[in-house]
Amino acid sequence: METILIFATILSPIILAMIELIKKTVTIPKNYIPVLSFIVGLVIGALAYPFTDLDLALRLWAGGIAGLSATGLFEIGNDRKGHTREQKE
Repeated sequence: METILIFATILSPIILAMIELIKKTVTIPKNYIPVLSFIVGLVIGALAYPFTDLDLALRLWAGGIAGLSATGLFEIGNDRKGHTREQKE
């Protein structure tokens, strides 16, 4: 498990950059971004076989975790302007 988390930590910024690139080139509804991030994480995790000796299943787990964490990482750093619904009322 420790190896999967280390690999996911390495993949997360790469996936974040890929998602930002996709968002800048293609119009995607905001509610599909986490699903897209998860899928990109799985793909990058599967394609990372030359860089690690992990089995495919473990690379897929690391890619999925990294994809979901990349979405959360972006949301933490995202500077939102405006108010929530409760603050407007």
